[in-house]
Parts: sequence; structure tokens; C-alpha cells
Amino acid sequence: MEFNQEALVKEVTFRTSRSSGAGGQNVNKVETRVEALLNIPESTTLSELQKARISARLKNRINSEGVLAVSCAETRSQGRNRQIATDRLLELIHLALEKKKIRKKSGIPKSVKRKRLDSKKKQSEKKSRRRFDP
Repeated sequence: MEFNQEALVKEVTFRTSRSSGAGGQNVNKVETRVEALLNIPESTTLSELQKARISARLKNRINSEGVLAVSCAETRSQGRNRQIATDRLLELIHLALEKKKIRKKSGIPKSVKRKRLDSKKKQSEKKSRRRFDP
């Protein structure tokens, strides 16, 4: 299932906060941590089927209001963190919408069956040699 990434990015809202980690004094005054938020039920870009599939597959990442949140605090730059968070959000949605392959049941190969029977036969012979026959 495909979706329009540019239109979806326009629906994303961002929330910033102070980040932990490297940055020196900068870390105390600049909000570099970025959280990308997408309200799944109110999205106009996604179809109802896509919304249902995303909600089902990402239910552990979506809060009670239906908002999918992805955060990033990797770099010292708010702009770069915003880009990384957006990319992660789009990747999550892409993976959630991906159609899963149906596993085709395959038979047990003849070589595997043969190996199993050979090992059983060897074990049987080993045990029979230990028996005492008067």
C-alpha cells in the first residue's frame, strides 16, 4: 500500500524539549530533542484501511488519543533531529502498511527423513550389540 509522503509530512506536528547528553552549556538552554507526532484518526492523507492497519500493527506505539509519536535526540541540531524523527515516522508507517508474505508450508525433504531413519537404525544396532544372548 502506498501513501503520499509529502502530504503526510505536512500533517506531522513537532514538539521540542531539552535534550540530555553532549552539548555542554548548550544542552541547558536549547531545545534540541524533537518529537514527531501524527494523529492517525484525523489524517486526511491515509485511507480508512491504511489507518486500521497502522492502528493494529503499531498499537503499542500509539497513545489513547490515536497519536503516533517518534522522538530523536541524537544530534545537537534541532533541524537534524527533526529530519531523523520524520524519517523514522515514515519508515514505521511504511513497514506497518507493508503486506506480509504468506508462508507456504513445505514438506520435509527426503534427505532429512533418510538421516533420521539412519540414525535410528544405528542406535538400534548399538543397543542390540549390548544385549546378552545365551
